[in-house]
Formats: sequence, structure tokens, C-alpha cells
Amino acid sequence: MRKHIILFGPPGSGKGTQAKKLEAKYGIIQISTGDLFRYEMSHDTQLGLKAKAYMAKGELVPDEVVIGMLKNKVDASPEAKGFIFDGFPRTIPQAEALDQLLEAKNEKIGRLIALTVSDGELINRLLERGKTSGRTDDSNEEIIQNRIDVYKKETSPVYGFYDAKGKSSSVNGVGTIDEIFNRLCEEIDSI
Repeated sequence: MRKHIILFGPPGSGKGTQAKKLEAKYGIIQISTGDLFRYEMSHDTQLGLKAKAYMAKGELVPDEVVIGMLKNKVDASPEAKGFIFDGFPRTIPQAEALDQLLEAKNEKIGRLIALTVSDGELINRLLERGKTSGRTDDSNEEIIQNRIDVYKKETSPVYGFYDAKGKSSSVNGVGTIDEIFNRLCEEIDSI
């Protein structure tokens, strides 16, 4: 049975860093929606062109386009031991669509693991990242706080969606990269 994990947490919680380490240890493939978008758009795939059209108008890319990109990635990796979804799903409809995509393959999410980090720590991390990332949204404290607030309002209900199925857990996201990684491994090994 393949392991499918959702790595969850607000911006700056360390999802991307930890997902790469988990991918290496468990042989599960990290799926970052940002990476999917960049791949599909740079290769001018049908879904990439649709995404570009919405983004050019300043609109959010609809869930069905994002789910289509996810499906392509999952279908392209039948040998994978599982997937770690990094930054997805962001809404309950996306969570429902992800579950349907996996159910069609007689598979399911094993666990949603949330990295818990205080707002103050998140702001400090993102401001620090902003010094080297070149991302303007990482260098303005007001924008960072807004991103955290949007996460709490719009994305955090996904935790409850999977918690109702007995699949959500939280891990302290503060400490060294290795300390946090070890906590995540304990969670994954318990699935």
C-alpha cells in the first residue's frame, strides 16, 4: 500500500524543506503545487495554457485545473511508493477532489501532518527568507501577516476535514531541521 501524506502548515512553517527530506528517506514523491504550475506552464501543456490564461486575467486558477495537474503527476509516477502533498489541498473542495482522485485508484490519504509554528516565528522566518529568496511577499511584514491570516481562515479547515476521519495530527515545527524531521518520521512510521 502506497503512503500518501499531506504536509500541512502556514507559510514559513518549513513544509518544502521537510518534504524534500521525507522524499529522500521514504522514496515518496513530493508534489508541490507551485512546482506543478511551473512545469505545466513552462511546457505549454493544455492545463498549463489554461492556468496561464486565468493568471493573465489576475484570476485564481480553478480547482479542476489544479486537480488535473495533480492527476497527471500521480499518473506519471505509478512506481512511486506514495506522495507527499506539499501545500495542497488548500480548501475542503480541493480535499474532496484529492480524495476522489485517490479513491479512483483504490488509494487514500494516510495522514495529514500539520507543522505548528507561532505567528511570530513564521514572520521572522519569512523575513529572513526574504533577504535571500528575492520574493517580495517574504520581505513585507504586513503581507506576511495577511498570508498567515488567509491560511488560518481559508486553509486551516482542511485539518478538521481530515481530523473528522481520524487522519490529522500536529507536529511541533520549531527546532532544528533535523529535530522537526525526526518528529515527522515518528508520525509517518506510525501510519
